[in-house]
Amino acid sequence: MTTSTTTTKHRGDAAEDAALDHLRQAGLVPVARNYRTPGRGGGEVDLIMRDPRDGTLVFVEVRQRSAASHGGAGGSITAGKQQRIVLAARHYLGRLRALPPCRFDVVLIEEKITWLKAAFDAG
Repeated sequence: MTTSTTTTKHRGDAAEDAALDHLRQAGLVPVARNYRTPGRGGGEVDLIMRDPRDGTLVFVEVRQRSAASHGGAGGSITAGKQQRIVLAARHYLGRLRALPPCRFDVVLIEEKITWLKAAFDAG
């Protein structure tokens, strides 16, 4: 028996796998996947990657939509979602001895993969 939750989770995992493959092919190195802050009301980062060219730590949100209606995958990254990603990124960075350069990217998976570098900032 397949539930909609299982199906949604499976699609989300598949989208993250596709994004991870795409970013690896572009030269980024995986650091962490599905990093979550402890407790309720925290944040999550789908992928944390490092760009070996300059050491930038890249916090990646992966959004997948089967149709472009209602703003498509990109339209689902609200200000609140961005704040939760930033919260998780700050929590992750708090564990490091030295702060590397960082950026927030988004990978949209619709009919094709679109990688938006520096899609938003910690503001």
